[in-house]
Amino acid sequence: MTDFSSLGINPHLLQAISALGFQSPTEVQQKAIPILLENKTDIVVLAQTGTGKTAAFGLPMLQQIDTKSKATQGLIIAPTRELCLQISKEITKYASSIKGLNIVPVYGGASIHDQAKKTKKGAQVLVATPGRMQDMIRRKYVDISSVSICVLDEADEMLNMGFKEDITNILSHTPIDKQTWLFSATMPKEVARIAKEFMQAVCHLFVSF
Repeated sequence: MTDFSSLGINPHLLQAISALGFQSPTEVQQKAIPILLENKTDIVVLAQTGTGKTAAFGLPMLQQIDTKSKATQGLIIAPTRELCLQISKEITKYASSIKGLNIVPVYGGASIHDQAKKTKKGAQVLVATPGRMQDMIRRKYVDISSVSICVLDEADEMLNMGFKEDITNILSHTPIDKQTWLFSATMPKEVARIAKEFMQAVCHLFVSF
């Protein structure tokens, strides 16, 4: 039976995973985590909700964050406030043994000024909804020019909700040479177009359930 330690995850993250009671990785975690830890690559992962996607991208991202720097290095974009908060809470639990790592959720329906204050104190990872992230960029409340990893979670859902222009604008403020990890339940033409437009050397990983 595959366990998390065999995937190349560091001891700090393994400690948190163990404390959470996780014993063996799901299929998408087994397939995605080693690729994302061993290679600086773009990736498209097709997997349904509830298959452990957050750990599949969250653990490799956390392992690559430099906690000595307060610059935003990881950006996760999710379609809804509920999913944004869920992802933020989950990866905060994974990062519980990592000192100096700050994860800030950025979403509508809450004070943008409070979120800006938290971000300016140093947020190595931002979890954001497209609309609020656009507002933060317009007001110069965030600096994502040092982002090295960008995750688009539930990309098909974001495009269905009409966020293509927002995503395009947000990504235009990130470095060209960043890693882009796209997670989606389906692969419609619009998602394929986003992948082609914003991703460099793409590794396709199809996980069916």
